[in-house]
Amino acid sequence: MKNKIIIDTDPGIDDAMAIHMAFADQRLDVIGLTSIFGNVTTNRATRNALRLAEMAHYRTIVAPGELVPMIRAPEPPADFVHGAEGFGTIPAATPAGGADSRSAAKFLCESCAAAPGEITICAVGPLTNLAAALSLDSSIVRDVKSVVIMGGSYAYHGNVTGCAEANIWNDPDAADRVFAADWDVTMVGLDVTERTQCTPDDFAFLASRSPHIGGFLNEAAIFYFDFHQSKTGIRSCFMHDPSAILAITDTHLFGFEVVPIAVVCKGKEIGRTRLYEGQGRRPVKVATSVDNVAAREKFLGLVANADSISRMRKAG
Repeated sequence: MKNKIIIDTDPGIDDAMAIHMAFADQRLDVIGLTSIFGNVTTNRATRNALRLAEMAHYRTIVAPGELVPMIRAPEPPADFVHGAEGFGTIPAATPAGGADSRSAAKFLCESCAAAPGEITICAVGPLTNLAAALSLDSSIVRDVKSVVIMGGSYAYHGNVTGCAEANIWNDPDAADRVFAADWDVTMVGLDVTERTQCTPDDFAFLASRSPHIGGFLNEAAIFYFDFHQSKTGIRSCFMHDPSAILAITDTHLFGFEVVPIAVVCKGKEIGRTRLYEGQGRRPVKVATSVDNVAAREKFLGLVANADSISRMRKAG
């Protein structure tokens, strides 16, 4: 039986990598994409999610998400990382289809209620939609199978500030609510996502094997490599969002600690994920180690076959 997942996403170059990897993985049934701000605005994220699904001939629902954080003022999109339209220098394109009439929160709640214990929500953007779903129908904590989050860091480390990762920093109040809720949560943060890296040669390989989808990712990744090289001095990129998908399909590649997590919501450390020191908060599975060689190989192997899987869907 395939694992049913909903990907909550702000596409985003590494989001596109993760989504196309998931679309190509026949162990997964991606029943929906929900959009959120972060790498781009929510409206652009919705458009980009539709575009990715159509590119792969993948029939799935795209539900538009929240426009702004729960409490704090919205930050500008990370166009210096992902480009103005989300996919580097690739121009925007209007998808043929449209988004679902339901909000992301309603879609999440209704989907989980219709298939209790079957759906994993994989959140690879700010967690505002998940917090909105908790407010809309708190029974989602009983209906969902699990929640896997790309965000945060167990170690004192960040990629926006010295201690805050971007997805958590964009809406720390929503993130803290998600970590406080009584559902099964796995945090896949910078502790592991920065250990798995790909190079231009890797993406050239994908373009050679899957010219349509791999070629798209190869072109988008040029901008992403430019950003990473400016920060690290090395022309490679971190595999943030694909790592969260792999934590669902290939859990054995990761090592975990089980601890309660809190998010700093005010002050100079806003957005920091840290050990929760109070009582009564459900522990979280925090990824602290990864077989980065195997993770990279799994990503490349799946996406290398993306075009052939897409053609099978189109024909069938």
